[in-house]
Amino acid sequence: MSEKTRGILRDIFGFHAFRGLQEEVVDHLVEGGSAFCLMPTGSGKSLCYQIPALARAGVGVVISPLQALMDNQVAGLRQYGVRAGAFHSGLGQAEARGMREALEREELDLLYVSPERVNAAWFADILAELPVALFAVDEAHCVSQWGHDFRPEYRQIRRLLDRRPDIPRLALTATADGPTQKDVREQLGLSAEKVFHTGFDRPNIKYRIVAKSEPKEQLLRFLREEHAGNSGIVYRTTRADTEQTAEWLKKHGIAALPYHAGLSDGDRRRHLRTFMREEATVMVATVAFGMGIDKPDVRFVAHLDLPKNVESYYQETGRAGRDGLPSDAWMCYGMRDLMVHMQFIAASEADEAHKAVLRRKLDALLAICETTHCRRRSLLAYFGQTLADACGNCDTCLEPVRGWDATVPVQKALSAMVRTGGWFGTQHVIDVLTGKASDKVLAREHQRLPTFGVGADLDARTWNSIFRQIVAQGLADPPADREWSLWPTLKGRDVLQGNLKVTLREEERTKAPAKSSRPRSAEARRSKGEKPLEGTAADLWSRLKVLRSKIAREQGVPAYMVFNDATLMEMCRMRPHTEQELLRVDGVGPKKAERYGEAFLASIGDSDPD
Repeated sequence: MSEKTRGILRDIFGFHAFRGLQEEVVDHLVEGGSAFCLMPTGSGKSLCYQIPALARAGVGVVISPLQALMDNQVAGLRQYGVRAGAFHSGLGQAEARGMREALEREELDLLYVSPERVNAAWFADILAELPVALFAVDEAHCVSQWGHDFRPEYRQIRRLLDRRPDIPRLALTATADGPTQKDVREQLGLSAEKVFHTGFDRPNIKYRIVAKSEPKEQLLRFLREEHAGNSGIVYRTTRADTEQTAEWLKKHGIAALPYHAGLSDGDRRRHLRTFMREEATVMVATVAFGMGIDKPDVRFVAHLDLPKNVESYYQETGRAGRDGLPSDAWMCYGMRDLMVHMQFIAASEADEAHKAVLRRKLDALLAICETTHCRRRSLLAYFGQTLADACGNCDTCLEPVRGWDATVPVQKALSAMVRTGGWFGTQHVIDVLTGKASDKVLAREHQRLPTFGVGADLDARTWNSIFRQIVAQGLADPPADREWSLWPTLKGRDVLQGNLKVTLREEERTKAPAKSSRPRSAEARRSKGEKPLEGTAADLWSRLKVLRSKIAREQGVPAYMVFNDATLMEMCRMRPHTEQELLRVDGVGPKKAERYGEAFLASIGDSDPD
């Protein structure tokens, strides 16, 4: 069967070899098996069901949570000549009727369907009369109440699957911890089926987390110095912050757009279309944006606020670098972010057991934020994956962090919490420690406390860092009835009594040594684009990007659907001059060679040195 599936991979999608476990998953499904597939974003999960759907008789039914994702997938498949369609509530009556008729006439190879359509009885009745190649449940973590993005309508999918027990089913996700994986498999009837797990590592992504001081200025420097002219996503927590940040970036020359649930449907569609089709647009968004966004050339994901848990952070950062090229995951967070999440958990109507789960997940993210060791190792460890050595491609590897004995300053901080009665936020306690006679301090006569001014040897920035790490190390927590303040835990009292020493990370980093602590992993070294293009290859890159943009605008599709960045880079390195040579470039299948080959070969020929 592999020969047939390799032929589809080569002759339709233009790739010359499967990656990782793709071929095993594909062959397993083609032979009629069902499976649970856990692969990181950008590892090629889509091909795991697209190729079996083309290799088997009937239509491949793909259940997906987002209309925009479905429409993008369909548009991309049609570029390859695949008969694909989408069926969701965003279609007009005529479009919906046409799609239903195409399905009934067996004119589709792949049909993407939203959960509300899948759960309709009439849809199941139609499928009962048709040959179905497979069922694929994308973003399968949405099935689980333990997942970070639970969607109740996903719970109903099982009814459709069980009506056709003879059809192979595949659940796919990039983000699921152990309990979530178990729940997804149980909910979708996959407990006894094969599991394919490639691991969670994305070696092309560089992780960086910085302390928040002037967040918008910090973001602007990051964009100007490292990602000028790149597409990326900036995540904010609230709609107001999303709007304000996008407007502020626009005033400073960045092509930025807001995206949140409060915008009209028309504005959201327009902003999404611009982001998907333009190559230098920054989308400033709440988490309403992004799940399953299939844009391979997102070069960075920036968080200006702390996500709620590790799963959210991992999935959101995974939207960068889907094409395998070097990309950044950059986060800026502070004490206020932390307190907001704690207050949200405390005010939640969930029972105490669920609140404890939410707090443990938040604590795990804090541990990653405040680690002095390899950040990637900490991130992967959360998902149960061990990285033998430091990665060499995160901030704590590239700029090693020093630890310092902070026992005495931490004792001062904990004492100030107690002396002020545990009724005040962090800023007030820092004012007391630094001897700042603010109106609030004077009104409560806290300038008379023994702790007033005892921390004046450290600045407010350092104290903010200390308080963040106090919480991250479990030395203080909000009291049950005062979620805006902090109070020493039992572990914190051990520190106060001198029974426990505390080591904290310094905010200022030392410069990295000439060579990182270990070489990048073999997979990372093989990542396309590891060496930047230079000379005539760099000139050709600019020329081909202009040509790609022109063709994309004429066709009304995103530029990456013509050829993605990785394919364009390979053209620059290989410099093909015939159609046969062009077909050796990964990502160039016969359909695309026929459609675009003449223009790209001409541009490459025109750029040849005399």
